[in-house]
Amino acid sequence: MKRILIVTGGGDCPGLNAVIRAVVKRASQEKDWEVLGSIQAFNGVLWEPTEIKVLTPEVVKGIHFQGGTIIETTNKGGPFAWPVKNPDGTWGAVDRSDEMIRKIQYMGIDAVINIGGDGSQRISQMLFEKGLPVIGVPKTIDNDLSSTDSTFGFQTAVEIATEAVDKLVTTAASHNRVFVVEVMGRYAGWIALNAAVAGGAEVCLIPEFPYDINLVKEKLEARFTRGRGFAVVVASEGARNKNGEMVYEKNDEVGYENLKLGGIGRQLIRELKEAGFQPDMRETVLGHLQRGGVPIAYDRVLSAQFGVKAFEMAMKGDFGKMVSYRHPYFVSVPLKDAILKPNFVTLDNALVKTATGLGISLGIDLNNP
Repeated sequence: MKRILIVTGGGDCPGLNAVIRAVVKRASQEKDWEVLGSIQAFNGVLWEPTEIKVLTPEVVKGIHFQGGTIIETTNKGGPFAWPVKNPDGTWGAVDRSDEMIRKIQYMGIDAVINIGGDGSQRISQMLFEKGLPVIGVPKTIDNDLSSTDSTFGFQTAVEIATEAVDKLVTTAASHNRVFVVEVMGRYAGWIALNAAVAGGAEVCLIPEFPYDINLVKEKLEARFTRGRGFAVVVASEGARNKNGEMVYEKNDEVGYENLKLGGIGRQLIRELKEAGFQPDMRETVLGHLQRGGVPIAYDRVLSAQFGVKAFEMAMKGDFGKMVSYRHPYFVSVPLKDAILKPNFVTLDNALVKTATGLGISLGIDLNNP
């Protein structure tokens, strides 16, 4: 009997359960494969006692439309930076990757499928270099992996953000207000840009293009006549003005390395007031609403395709690779190439051209970006 271990790491994402189910369903068609799941990414392997869940077709029945992940996830620590408390009460980190690989070998694991985003796939590559037979599946609502046309969960996050914009348009019009909708995306503006185009926003601010507050003010003022009018601004959490940094707060969570972004909506309103903008303004922060809930049909299908492809790569021994969607095909790409270059919005992108063609302001001078 051969064994495959599934790991879900990083932030949760609509479609994780659909990938897990797809791997199990595909494996069940073979006579000699057993599927296991490590609880909370690789923590389930490293904990004593271990927390490993047997994933049978019965266990994964009906989970494809459920949000989250039945084997849980974490974005703190990991096998290369396991949090440990020092004698003086401070926290440090140790490398337990060799120990973890030995434990995986002892359990008779023939292949590992690591479902995660950029950080998780960097861990996959490091483990592969140490000899672990690992395959990556790209997961991130930010859609910031350049080696695949799309990542599952992204379209669901866009749908949630677009619904929010739709709802805020009506209340903005009723009260003659400007609403600033803060969405996720970290260093990539894909969620914001798609939601702005789909929702009909007037302004879209993303990390890739630091904005000029005077250009934002000018666009919004054009929406008002004698104090009456309305507008919606979609701002990515990583957006920043041309003179500043991203808005974040210090995070003291043990093992959490990412900046805790958030607050651009409130800052933007303050900047507009300081610039002399008069109409009433409100902010709405969607936050983790974009990560939870039922994945839309597109993401369920994409997740299923990723899961089936990942298992078939394991059967062939195609390790050190990540599943990639290159329309209309599903292929494998080396992990080292998958993490080499992030997928950021560029001025020559077709969606940027569409947005500006619709009159959406990006807060920059397109003639002198």
